[in-house]
Amino acid sequence: MSDRPRVDGIGGVFFKARDPGALAAWYREHLGVPVAGTGTHAVFGEDATTPDGADGSAVTIWSTFPADTSYFGGGPTGWMINYRVPDLDAMLGQLRAAGVSVSDEVQDGEYGRFGWATDPEGNRFELWQPPRAAGARR
Repeated sequence: MSDRPRVDGIGGVFFKARDPGALAAWYREHLGVPVAGTGTHAVFGEDATTPDGADGSAVTIWSTFPADTSYFGGGPTGWMINYRVPDLDAMLGQLRAAGVSVSDEVQDGEYGRFGWATDPEGNRFELWQPPRAAGARR
């Protein structure tokens, strides 16, 4: 396998909703998505009952967002995929070198490191380096 940076999993699936809480409750009721209480997100994966308890190594977040959120950028869709990566800086550098539109913003926080880029059709996607991998950069 190549030494090039690559995605190693889906970190999350996020989508817009007119009423995020009601839509999350619908998914909980009809599909069994493990949304807690009146929340708007669910966590799937080993040892991941909440994002706070997850180290990010095997976690997928499912979340509804308000319809007017700007978090997804100005793209044509109402969704955003979060891709898990072991080295955010290397991946962002590789994308920039290939001429991909990459946001200058990088966020560091308790859940790890986040960066964003846009695909050729204008869809913004998120890159996430979980805290375990991010620990070396903090």
